[in-house]
Amino acid sequence: MKFSSKNSDNSAGRDFDPKLSNADLLPVEKQTWNAYNITALWMSVIHSVAGYLTAGTLFSLRLASWQVFVVLILSVLVTLFLCNLSSKPSQVHKIPFPVLCRAIFGIHGAHIPSIVRMLICVAYFGIQTFLGSKAFNVALLKLWPNLAYLNDAQSPLLFAGLSPLGWLSFVLFWSVQVALFRARLSAVRLLIDFAGPAVYVVMMALAAYLVTTAGMANLRMSLTIEDEPLSLSETVLTMFSAMALIVSSMGSAIFSFCDFSRFAKSWNSVKLGNFFGLPINYLLFATLTVLTISATKPVFGQMTTDPIEMVAQIDSPMAVTVGALTLTMASIRINIANFVCPAFDLSNLAPKYISWHNGGLLAALAALLSTPWNWYDKPAAIRYTLGLIGAIMGPLYGIVIAGYYIVAKQKVWVDELYSTRPTGRYWYSNGFNPNALAALAISAPFAIGTVCFWH
Repeated sequence: MKFSSKNSDNSAGRDFDPKLSNADLLPVEKQTWNAYNITALWMSVIHSVAGYLTAGTLFSLRLASWQVFVVLILSVLVTLFLCNLSSKPSQVHKIPFPVLCRAIFGIHGAHIPSIVRMLICVAYFGIQTFLGSKAFNVALLKLWPNLAYLNDAQSPLLFAGLSPLGWLSFVLFWSVQVALFRARLSAVRLLIDFAGPAVYVVMMALAAYLVTTAGMANLRMSLTIEDEPLSLSETVLTMFSAMALIVSSMGSAIFSFCDFSRFAKSWNSVKLGNFFGLPINYLLFATLTVLTISATKPVFGQMTTDPIEMVAQIDSPMAVTVGALTLTMASIRINIANFVCPAFDLSNLAPKYISWHNGGLLAALAALLSTPWNWYDKPAAIRYTLGLIGAIMGPLYGIVIAGYYIVAKQKVWVDELYSTRPTGRYWYSNGFNPNALAALAISAPFAIGTVCFWH
């Protein structure tokens, strides 16, 4: 899988304003990704610690296992539809998301959706880094149990809500990711090809171990966290809410995927990769999730939705270490998108001064300072966080999609996206599209208010 945004022939002799362009924001010269590359990227997005945690929160909604399975499958079909819509513009016109937004929001107005997406991706980068560091923590404690005193949540050495060992794991994991991603993804090429299948192998082994240990007779697919089941009307309403939760959890990926679809050889490659990477891949993921979580109660005595905790409770130190390190690699793999996209967004703010490399470093620093462990470590917090993300992303997604497919009728004058001329097609009113801003001003407060009301 080759990642490159260097340009030569396709930008030679074209009048691109340097205030709006650099090598990373210009249309790509060569589109080389095939359907497998797209599928492999989706493997990293879906099959992760965060994916299991998100699916696990559905059990806290008192849904039965088969209902969780149905919710996961229906949610991914909705995600497939939305992702196909958002992927096409960038693949056809070879441009990243921030540049596409110039056609919808205006040359300067495009900074608004770019900043919002950047903040969301930074939050996800922090979340994934925290989850990966937790897995790394498990491996450290299994190898060196004497370090347990540094992991005490009541320790006087606790800083910003994290133990000394937690800080060590988080900073080390954060540093490794930044070092890898600063190499413009070439250094993680082997990791991308290896981590996805490796995570599947580990989670399949974990599911087999738990199901075998529990015994098929003790594996109840109607298992819920609460003893009292929901009524029919409550179940239907809860399942729709759960679908919204899952789609919200994929919101960042839906918006971010266009930064990768621009490298695809053809639109058919994108559609095929999305099909195998989303519904087919997610079918296996959903099956493993339901089987694994349903088997935790008879094995561990309580339902466990966190794969890191599942791995930590296995008796074999070697198995725990291998499993934890594999989950750590999975977090690195999914963070590729969470690093690439805010790097583009920050570069778009000042292309002349902020390169893709520097933008990614700034985003990673912001993720470090966000202390994600303080707001993403409980089921209720996960649901609320994902709900807010969906509420913010929803209006922006709708405006971009409507602007491209309905208003622009899928036509974009690429050269005009890099022009600050007052007579330019996308200059609108001083660089802002009043219609797009009005739509955002009306829809965003309503969407956010709805989430706050239901929580």
